[in-house]
Amino acid sequence: MKVTLQDDILLIANNDLPNYKKGGSVVRNSYFWALKSIACYTGRGQDWEYDSVVWVALSRMLLAFAESGYLGDRETILEFTEDTPIPEVLRSVSTWL
Repeated sequence: MKVTLQDDILLIANNDLPNYKKGGSVVRNSYFWALKSIACYTGRGQDWEYDSVVWVALSRMLLAFAESGYLGDRETILEFTEDTPIPEVLRSVSTWL
């Protein structure tokens, strides 16, 4: 998932967010709600925002869903641009583009 950092707010790109689908996969819908539940802002059609205070929870959640085997790396790895330093707490679930 492509991300950016702005003033200690992590933004996940809208087009990389999971979709909620009524009657869809239980794992994907659970993933959607889990990500949404810890975000500080989730405007429809906009990037989702995560305060630095939830980055530990975000990291643990991404690891848990990645280890489940139901979701691919593209859906559970945070992708930073090369010029953005990856915060220590997010390094286990992040890479550079």
